[in-house]
Amino acid sequence: MATATLSSKFQLAIPKATRDSLGLRAGQKFVVLEKNGVIELVPQISLGEARGMLAGVDASDYRDRSDRV
Repeated sequence: MATATLSSKFQLAIPKATRDSLGLRAGQKFVVLEKNGVIELVPQISLGEARGMLAGVDASDYRDRSDRV
């Protein structure tokens, strides 16, 4: 398990093994989520990169307007 230390400027360095395995790059932006004391960093992707991400998803069991109260 890799660890990181919070600097006096409140900065974290992501360990090299993690950066390499996730394909992270310098200057990349992240969404910071906090829930129940856990911090999660999610790489922010552009709309162009997200295009086609949900292709082939079966949406037949999702609610529609008739299911709403």
